[in-house]
Amino acid sequence: MSDQTSDLTLTQAIDNIYTSIKNNNEELDAHIAALKAAMAKEGAKEAVFEPAKLAQSNRQGRKIMQSYFKKKGVAVSFSA
Repeated sequence: MSDQTSDLTLTQAIDNIYTSIKNNNEELDAHIAALKAAMAKEGAKEAVFEPAKLAQSNRQGRKIMQSYFKKKGVAVSFSA
């Protein structure tokens, strides 16, 4: 992981994941790792995403995302 990746804020890491999802999950695992590092640095227990910014914002899409991120060690929730 580069220094640039490890110095991301939680917000930047989440924005990178939105971009990755829009780009057919390009480098998603690397972005999840960066998100996990940012969460640890900022003491966050979970990452909060806005369903409107997701490619599949329906319930099934959100559940798939939560499951995948959980396997990577990141708890995900969604804003209202």
